[in-house]
Amino acid sequence: MRRCVRSRARCSVRGLATLVVLALAAPPALVAQTTAGDAAGRAESSLPMDLPGAAFAGAYPGPSPWTFPVDPELAPRPEVQAVRTHEPIVIDGHMDEAAWDAAIPVGHFVQGVPDLGMPATQPTVVRILYDDTHLYLGVVNYDSEMDRLMIAGLEHDFSPGAGDLFAVSIDPFLDRRNSFLFFVNPGGALRDEQTFNDSRNVSVAWEGPIRAEVVQTDSAWVVEMAIPFSTLRFDANRPVQDWGINFLRRVRRSNESSYWSPLSRREVIHRMSRAGTMTGLEGIQSGRNLTVKPFALAADSRGQAVAESQAGSRADAGVDLKYGITPGLTMDLTYRTDFAQAELDQEQVNLTRFSLFFPERREFFIENSGVFQFGDQNERNYRMGASLRDFTLFHSRRIGLTQGGEPIPIVGGGRVTGRAGDFELGVLNMQTEAFGERPGENFSVARGKRNILGNSDIGVLVVNRQGTGELGQGSYNRSWGADANLRLLGNLVLTSYLAGTDGSEAGSSGLAWRAGAAWRDRFWNTSAFVRRVDEDFDPGVGFVRRRDALHRYATVGIHHQPEGSWLQELAPYVEVDHISNLGGALETRIISGGLDLSVRSGESFSVTVNDRFELLANPFAIASGVVLQPGDYTFRDAAVSVQSSSSRSLTGRVQVGHGEFWSGTRTSLSTRASWRPRYDLFTEVSVERNRVELPEGDFSADVARGAIRYAWSTRLSGSAFLQYNRQTEQWVSNARLNFRHAPMSDVFLIFTDRRRAGMDGPQERSVALKVTRLVAF
Repeated sequence: MRRCVRSRARCSVRGLATLVVLALAAPPALVAQTTAGDAAGRAESSLPMDLPGAAFAGAYPGPSPWTFPVDPELAPRPEVQAVRTHEPIVIDGHMDEAAWDAAIPVGHFVQGVPDLGMPATQPTVVRILYDDTHLYLGVVNYDSEMDRLMIAGLEHDFSPGAGDLFAVSIDPFLDRRNSFLFFVNPGGALRDEQTFNDSRNVSVAWEGPIRAEVVQTDSAWVVEMAIPFSTLRFDANRPVQDWGINFLRRVRRSNESSYWSPLSRREVIHRMSRAGTMTGLEGIQSGRNLTVKPFALAADSRGQAVAESQAGSRADAGVDLKYGITPGLTMDLTYRTDFAQAELDQEQVNLTRFSLFFPERREFFIENSGVFQFGDQNERNYRMGASLRDFTLFHSRRIGLTQGGEPIPIVGGGRVTGRAGDFELGVLNMQTEAFGERPGENFSVARGKRNILGNSDIGVLVVNRQGTGELGQGSYNRSWGADANLRLLGNLVLTSYLAGTDGSEAGSSGLAWRAGAAWRDRFWNTSAFVRRVDEDFDPGVGFVRRRDALHRYATVGIHHQPEGSWLQELAPYVEVDHISNLGGALETRIISGGLDLSVRSGESFSVTVNDRFELLANPFAIASGVVLQPGDYTFRDAAVSVQSSSSRSLTGRVQVGHGEFWSGTRTSLSTRASWRPRYDLFTEVSVERNRVELPEGDFSADVARGAIRYAWSTRLSGSAFLQYNRQTEQWVSNARLNFRHAPMSDVFLIFTDRRRAGMDGPQERSVALKVTRLVAF
């Protein structure tokens, strides 16, 4: 008997209040019976679908090209030829068109985790076809225990680490740096991303109007996928195209990830410098590359913290336009931009003297954001000591949001991003309206990077923030920077930047710079840097956590990976931070030692010990009514954390810390638990508790969150969450219903409520209905 998983949506929804009831009442399995027949079609006629147990030898397409164990760093990169088809391909998961018989099957995936370099335990066979408009993938994911498949959800952009999946990464320019990435799980849900700089930057908000359908059989789940060439950017002037490509198969219950082009444990599918190559694409065009996405919005907002201009009922409409100027450059235009459907910020505890960093969550700014990143960028799997949460010269949250996260109306704007030869380019311009006593402002950003030495780059960034109208006359802030990121000898990374700011306000002109080096191979993980930030360095469209600082950092650690053991990795390390002010006085010194341990089944354990020195030059209000006085403080603390395997339906993480804290002690407990009792229902609870006892006064700083998500199908899903922050005494609740009525076209219904303990009535209560529709030309 065969099972078919198809995208479908209920025709009516009775409101957000029924979310939990419907979740518990829905049928326990997403399967619809189909009639007898060849579910996988003639293309699988040579690949037995009813093999007993794990006896899949006949599933592989020919003899293995590998000698096991495979060394991913030395293995040659495989090739596959795409085959042109003149027969229409119906995307239904059945692969019953004759064209699939002519496609060249590839398989023989190699494990990255848990048994590095060994054959995949569950075979995967991939076939590639194309015509004038689409690239087609037909994938048979064999599984000896189909009843143990783990489906991470049916909603779009499901969590890729929580279940079984198949993924493909595509590098149309064959630059071995950037990619388009598509995931599909056994439930038929899709996730799409765009990646930059050979796995350094990932844009999860990018979307492409692709189609995929999944069919489950007794011994495999079969994927048919159609990717429009108009979704991808490539050089259409080349008559014959060779693209970078790689495939991933994840079997969650055994914590196994295997790849067609082998990768090491620390690498992921969008490490395009280690991808294989797809050849044989001829005579393809990207089309007009023009899409228009209008939206309509109806909303009502009330509450003490709602600005007068936003209070009451309102209706609005706007439009987004995307156009491929050249095969490598894309223009995005937006008018009357609204982000009603964007996720709310997560509440955070702040027990430091410095500002918190909140990430960007608005889709327009996240897409292609990797082009504009400048600052303390991390390198994947390297311990670098600082990140963009410490310094970024351009942080898009400074556009259209107050520092408290309150929206400022955006009139519109545009962006051009992409590639031109060896250059990666980005230009952005946005205009906001006057808001209360705030003037209207214009924001301009220009970024250019040139690829050098194969996988390295040098670049510049210029940012201008200019007041407009009578209120903004004469107001400006400008930033500039140059950076170099060099990747040499396979494992050596050199990072550096020089940035400056200037503005109409006093104390806004200064410099910042960094020079650093890092080395990471299978055994060693070490890095060091020096960075300096002037007291008057003020990036008006960026974020800097600490000024007037000379920061020196160094770390050394190892990664011991025993073969054939229950132990996956043992990684001890030591790191030192030394931060002085520009007058030479030591302000912060942190010496940390840690041990990270992971096992084959997916569990992990870590312990850290810190020795810290802090100099307070001024009184520090660490909590309401609790003020620390100037002076020297030395204190030590330790923390232990345990993370369960994500291969289970119930997973969690617990971290416990205790030790000296300033003039007293601190005990902390951080827990997170998620439970997926069914493929379509997800719940999560997290609590962060800090009990601080000081001579100056005792206090607690706690944050609690709860969330639930339910998907009726791959097109209809709902979510709700509740947050409480004890420091601010704020409750935040949010519920959202999302119906995807066409590719990249949605209906959103969003309810938000914010209130403070002890205050009558909500600070904000709003409901919004937003409808979007993508039209491609």
